Amino acid sequence: MNNMKKWGLALMFSVAGFLSMAQNKANTAYPFDPATQPLKGSDAGEIIERRFSDSKLYPGTQRTYWIYIPKAYVPEKPACLYVCMDGIQYNAPTVFDHLIASGEMPMTIGVFVGSGQVANDKNQPLRFNRSNEFDKTDDTFVRFLLEELLPDAEKQITKDGRILHFSKEANDRAIAGASSGAICAFTAAWEHPDAFSRIFSSIGTYVAMRGGNEYPALIRKTEPKPLRIYLEDGSNDTWNPLFGNWYEANLLMESALNFAGYEVAHTWGRGAHDGIEATNIFPDVMRWLWKGWPAKVQKGSSLNDLLTSILIKDSEWKEVNMHDTPVGNLYSDEAGNLIFQNQLGMVSQLDSTNQTKSILKLASNEHLIGTNANEICITDSKGTITCKGIKKDRVIAKGIPNARNLLATSENNLYITQAIDDSESKLWLIKSDGSKRMINHQPLGGTNLAIYPNHHLLMQSEQHSQWIYSYIVDEDGSVKDGQRFYWLHNTDNFSWTENGNMTFDRKGNMYVASVMGVQVCDQNGRVRAILTLPAGPISSLVFGGKHHDMLYVVSGGKLYCRKLNVQGAEPWMSPIDPDSQGAG
Repeated sequence: MNNMKKWGLALMFSVAGFLSMAQNKANTAYPFDPATQPLKGSDAGEIIERRFSDSKLYPGTQRTYWIYIPKAYVPEKPACLYVCMDGIQYNAPTVFDHLIASGEMPMTIGVFVGSGQVANDKNQPLRFNRSNEFDKTDDTFVRFLLEELLPDAEKQITKDGRILHFSKEANDRAIAGASSGAICAFTAAWEHPDAFSRIFSSIGTYVAMRGGNEYPALIRKTEPKPLRIYLEDGSNDTWNPLFGNWYEANLLMESALNFAGYEVAHTWGRGAHDGIEATNIFPDVMRWLWKGWPAKVQKGSSLNDLLTSILIKDSEWKEVNMHDTPVGNLYSDEAGNLIFQNQLGMVSQLDSTNQTKSILKLASNEHLIGTNANEICITDSKGTITCKGIKKDRVIAKGIPNARNLLATSENNLYITQAIDDSESKLWLIKSDGSKRMINHQPLGGTNLAIYPNHHLLMQSEQHSQWIYSYIVDEDGSVKDGQRFYWLHNTDNFSWTENGNMTFDRKGNMYVASVMGVQVCDQNGRVRAILTLPAGPISSLVFGGKHHDMLYVVSGGKLYCRKLNVQGAEPWMSPIDPDSQGAG
């Protein structure tokens, strides 16, 4: 090859490399938007700077936060609220001045929150709290906002004496952040859609840092929430490849949100892990997030086939107004009445019209452990288990102290869990002839039971675990071949978090009361759908109602119900064989 050809090839590769590098740089030229330019005169809003060091949720932390109050704000009407992590970003006060004046967004107060740190007496940082606060996928930080910081912000007064009133409606509230602050904003609205409905996520950290990589799966499985989300990122965004690829993670988030029916928009540029693009598009982001206000952000329709098969359109959770507070597990009887024990030791019955009546006053050493079609079953401190019917009572077992739950089948088999201590349990079988035998002694065995609709499989919870065991039921009622089979999600990541009870529908799907809501598992043990309530974790559930198609749950100490497109398969019902969902 002659020198001219060598030089030509070298020039060609050099130019190609330069163009490739140029294409990988963040875009630096954006259309001019007047909303990014400071207002002239005295029309700009006021900014108050505050220190906050009185947190009970994050003890010992100190942080700075800033409050933006529009010039035209009047305290007689609560203002909309915008919360942003990592302090003032995106030139937000200037943009708000313009968009509020032009009517492109409502009257909005901004609260810009710095992350916490713990310092010594010389104000030298001992611990940075940013990742611990922002990257977690539980509700701790949003509780910090709602219970601690925002109440402190609302106590402040402007220079001209105006007091601050924030709207408490989720539809009037937006939340935003960049990087870890972005996933923090998403988590806050995800955990409390009753507090925030509009989200701006810039270069969001949805990677394997503290569980954020699970969000795409959870979004696909969870019933849609009334949220509007704007995502921004650049194709060269990989802050630390150890944790994953930020850009790819944001693409997965968008895909999941679209699948689940959310109102989602995005801007994908070529930038890296910085705020250049987010700052330039921020005025349009705000216009999009607040478009149509005060019309409410609506829930979308998911493509999740299990969700669509069990949910009825426009059938929502309803709180059941009652004076009693259910304690322990919920049960139902043959007529579909709800049976539960209240905080005063009374066994109560709730009928299909939501009318409550007391049916039995328990002694101080007694508690309800189950039902058997038309009987209620109680135990006492000596381990005597009695089933009380309409006509007579019958003692079915003695000598099983600390009995926790009873499952009665149509074959007249009674399965009873006995708590031994915090590390094990025993499973007892009582036959119709009164014979009693211990059929399983399980280390870390839980006390909740459920039986598959054909009565060939018995499920038992496991302590300090997100697994549920599946056992084969032998012809004599004993169990064998137990395996950890059903696996549940737990974004709190606490090993001591105990799940509640579980039940089946007639299609063979299992419903589990959990800290994340009602988790619905398919026949092969996988969570396929999650139903959540604003009240938070769910401690117990059961199918009831005249046709056993009403799902009752206890959440936040209150009782809720919801009509579903499936019917419950209670243990004392005759066995049925659901259509197989296959091995896939």
